Amino acid sequence: MNEEWKEAKREYESVQLPPELDARLRTGIAQGRKKSAFRRFVRRSGGTVAACLALLVVALNTNPAFAAAAAEVPVVGQLCQVLTVRSFDWEENGLVVHVHQPAIEDDSPLSQQINQEIQERVDAHVAEMEQIWKEYRESFLKTGGTEEEWNDRTMEVDVSYEIKSQSEERLSFVVTLSQNAFNYSQTQDFYNIDLKEYRNITLEELLGEGWVERCNQSIQEQIAQRQESESFDYYFPADQGGFTAVDENTSFYIRSDGVAVVVFPKYAIAAGAAGVQEFPIE
Repeated sequence: MNEEWKEAKREYESVQLPPELDARLRTGIAQGRKKSAFRRFVRRSGGTVAACLALLVVALNTNPAFAAAAAEVPVVGQLCQVLTVRSFDWEENGLVVHVHQPAIEDDSPLSQQINQEIQERVDAHVAEMEQIWKEYRESFLKTGGTEEEWNDRTMEVDVSYEIKSQSEERLSFVVTLSQNAFNYSQTQDFYNIDLKEYRNITLEELLGEGWVERCNQSIQEQIAQRQESESFDYYFPADQGGFTAVDENTSFYIRSDGVAVVVFPKYAIAAGAAGVQEFPIE
């Protein structure tokens, strides 16, 4: 009987949880700990209301997990309900996935459309990276690579978001999808929302009549200034893929002071070493 019990114990301990279930369990535990820590912070904090609000805004803008926990705390929860996060992590065969995914919490058609778009983009990104990594592993093993050698290889897939600005009137945030295997790559989707009427905010609305000319002039001046003062010579000439003009599809976000910041992805108008290029239009 003792040997049978030991064998049953060995079989039980050898059972592997599915990655998605394991991730949910770990996420739930982590969120529970973070929520408890936040509640202890609220009870112990003795600062002024203004100081607490300032600290809260910083935390919400820099820590998605904190925002998710704070969303369930009375009073401050109303502020946090605008943006929450679905968070999970898992690892398999060297593929490491980190997802912190935002969602707008209301029933407006625009919010539902944005949430669906983000969900589809995240799912497609993770699925594509999984397939690439699976095919790479199969090719590696078929061409003589060993399991031991494979264990030295990793690929990190990341989904994150950052709140650029948030008020009662509007919300501006960016969702970043990236991977660091082979060559690092990332894509960014920017969302600028009027929270009163629940519609997308455009550059034309922010900058007014002549917004295209205003943007073009400002960007060209900033490029020239960077080239001159910073010896920044990474920009492509206009006839070789460099900056020419903005349009309705140009990405941007809104700073907390209301200034629109035009964003060009890595490689879009400059060499890769230049990274993502941002131009505030003041």
